[in-house]
Amino acid sequence: MRTYGVYRSYCRHYGVTSPKNIIRAAILVILLVSISVGYYKCCSDPEIGAEIDNYKGVAVYYNGSKIDISHGQYYSADGYYYGQKWQCVEFVKRFYYEALKHCMPDTLGNARDFWDNRVPSGKLNHRRDLLQYKNGGTDKPQVDDLLVFTYGQYGHVAVISKVGEDYIEVVQQNVEGHTRQVWPLFNNSGRYYIGDGQQPAGWLRLEKKSN
Repeated sequence: MRTYGVYRSYCRHYGVTSPKNIIRAAILVILLVSISVGYYKCCSDPEIGAEIDNYKGVAVYYNGSKIDISHGQYYSADGYYYGQKWQCVEFVKRFYYEALKHCMPDTLGNARDFWDNRVPSGKLNHRRDLLQYKNGGTDKPQVDDLLVFTYGQYGHVAVISKVGEDYIEVVQQNVEGHTRQVWPLFNNSGRYYIGDGQQPAGWLRLEKKSN
């Protein structure tokens, strides 16, 4: 419908009245609209590895539409292994290293491997050197906690960027179109639950060291 409007405007502006010229004008307008749509599609999609978000000075990079694709390994300048470009694991490890100055003892594994079922809620997950809190426990999630999903073959990890009374927001990598995502937060008799469908196993937290 928009093409037809452009076509009518073109005809009125240039005084196109003969059938032959009207057909030529219609073809020209269709070509112009097709070119402009193609240009928008080409230039609006980010390139792989382009920065598409930023949280506390740490970039979120675009990994494309195929979430299981890696574009090589990525390390810090001093050799700390972040993970595979530009997977969800790579972002959370880079965020904890750059923004929170935290090195994880175990730098390997998929997202689901960040969770250790053997660790009681509130105790230390030694592989990540982070306190581990079970979804449905008595500890409310906090900003910068690492949210862990263990579903599927690989799972998913994200960083909590906001905490409200009844929601959390996360920042994440390798979820096309959703660098930020909101999940419901429930308080049921003093126990905190994130998600009302596909729920995370829980969250990890950097222990605050006393001076």
